[in-house]
Amino acid sequence: MDDAQFDAAIRRLGDSVTRRGMVGVLAGVTGLGLSEVAAKRGKHQKQRKRKQSKKRQVGVEVTDGTPNGNAHPYVGLMVAQDENGEPLWRCSGTLLSPTLFLTAGHCTEAPAAHVEIWFDADVESGIPENGYPTDGDVGGTPYTHPQYDPDAFYLHDLGVVVLDEPVVMAEYGQLPELNLLDTLTQKQGKARKKITFTAVGYGLQKSFPDAASWKNEALRIRMVAHPRLIQINTTLTGDFSLLLSNNANTGGTCFGDSGGPNFIGDTNVIAGVTSYGRNVTCAGTGGVYRVDRADDLDWLYGTFGEHLP
Repeated sequence: MDDAQFDAAIRRLGDSVTRRGMVGVLAGVTGLGLSEVAAKRGKHQKQRKRKQSKKRQVGVEVTDGTPNGNAHPYVGLMVAQDENGEPLWRCSGTLLSPTLFLTAGHCTEAPAAHVEIWFDADVESGIPENGYPTDGDVGGTPYTHPQYDPDAFYLHDLGVVVLDEPVVMAEYGQLPELNLLDTLTQKQGKARKKITFTAVGYGLQKSFPDAASWKNEALRIRMVAHPRLIQINTTLTGDFSLLLSNNANTGGTCFGDSGGPNFIGDTNVIAGVTSYGRNVTCAGTGGVYRVDRADDLDWLYGTFGEHLP
C-alpha cells in the first residue's frame, strides 16, 4: 500500500462512526452513560453487533490547537502494520521510557502485529524521505490491555509498544499515581472550570464533511491544545474516562489518530489517552481513557516494569 492509498483508507475510516469513536455518539443518542452501557452488556449484545457492521472511525486527536514544536518530543506518530507489513491505521502515543510507548488499546489491537513510530514534530514535510508510512524512526511490538474487549473498547482502552531499540531523550511522559484524578471531583464551581489538560497528537486539525477538506486539515504535524475538564466520575464517563472540552477557545480532539496523551495541566503526567469522540463534527466534548486505575497500573508495572523507571 503506497502513501496515497493509505491516506485514502484513513479518510474513509475517518468519515465513519464506529469503534474508534461511536460510543460517545451512541451514548448521547440513547441517553445511556458509558457505565450503564457496560452494566447492561448482555442485554445490548445484539445492538453492539449491529453497530459493528458500520464502517470504522479512526480515533480522535487535536483540533483548534497550535503546532507543538519540540515542547513534547516524546510524543510520537505510530502506524500499525499487519503481519505482512501492510499499514493498517495511524495513532499517537507517548514514550514512557527509552523502550516503552503508551497509546490506546484500539491502536494496538489485532490484526496489528508490528508498529513503526516517528518523533519529528513535522512528519508531513519529511515524506517520503522519512519512510512514512512503512519505515519509522523505530519499530516495536504492540501489546493490548488483557481485559480489552473490542465490543466495549472504552472500558480498557490501553495499549503499549515495546520498542526494538531504545530512543534516548532528556525527558519522557510520566504515569499518574493510583486514582490521582479522583481528587479533581473535590473541586466545584470556578475551581472546576479552571482544570485544564494538555492534549498532544498528530491527528486532524479541523473536521469537515468532505474528503478533500479532510486531507487539507489532516497534516501529520504534532499539535497541542488545552481542553478543560467537563465531566469525571459521572454516569456518562463511568470511573474509567473523562470528558474534555472541544471548541475553538480551548482546542480539543477530533477524528484522526487516537492514543495521544492528555497531560495534567502543564506537567508531563499523563491523565489518559485520547479514546473516543461524541459526534462527527468534533464539537462539544472528547473522551479520554484514564490511566490512573489499578487495572491499568498493575498491568503496566507488572508486565512491563523492566521498561519503566
